[in-house]
Amino acid sequence: MTSRPLLAVIQYDGGGFAGWQRQPADRTVQAEFEAVLERLMGSHTPATGAGRTDTGVHALGQAVSFQASERWVSQPADLRRALNALLPREIWVEQVHLMRPGFDARRSATARRYRYLIGTDEAARSPFRRPYEWALGESLDVRALESAAAALVGEHSFRGLAAAGANTTHYRCRVALAQWAPRADGTGLMFTVEADRFLHHMVRFIVGTMVDIALGRRPPEDFPRLLAAHDNLAASPPAPPQGLYLEAVRYPPELFAEES
Repeated sequence: MTSRPLLAVIQYDGGGFAGWQRQPADRTVQAEFEAVLERLMGSHTPATGAGRTDTGVHALGQAVSFQASERWVSQPADLRRALNALLPREIWVEQVHLMRPGFDARRSATARRYRYLIGTDEAARSPFRRPYEWALGESLDVRALESAAAALVGEHSFRGLAAAGANTTHYRCRVALAQWAPRADGTGLMFTVEADRFLHHMVRFIVGTMVDIALGRRPPEDFPRLLAAHDNLAASPPAPPQGLYLEAVRYPPELFAEES
């Protein structure tokens, strides 16, 4: 039976998962998604995520590719409804797209965008907010944050701001966007960063170091030094995972097939 690649754009609450990627024993988003695909497709169907989010990290726009039989290729809206009917409540499929042959959610991506939420007010410690942001509860020097974010834009080696021993051939990433903004409800700040690729714990190391600078715990000139460092020994501890969201993944328009 012939099959075609499909793209599912999904959201999930990462608090109950050991990340996206399948693990031998722990509960993961990939394992849950593939279990539902197997029920619908009638056989094991691998799913590839554009970003391997870590334990506790959330997603607003994770991109997932998989092969589907002709039955589902011709009815992507029905497939979306079927997926949402069977997936656990922490996972929701927002869209399903028919893609061109050869599409792969990870390798075909041209950019990924993350956001990080920080609560600077006392109410950030509420049990209804703490699982979804860094409940810092302290004011931050916004100018110091903005200055550090501006230094990120461009191509850099992020060896000094990523997890040691990352399984990668190189540490260079091209950052197109890095900015801080007040949250609309006035409860804190949001950091948005977009790049062609991200390393393990990279966003969390960046945020953790910028917050230390904004709290006066380390001088502003430390940040450009870390962008030239050969290891992460001088970096601040990474920010907590629950404030991080995979917001969107970008693909060339020509990879999307016309849907019937």
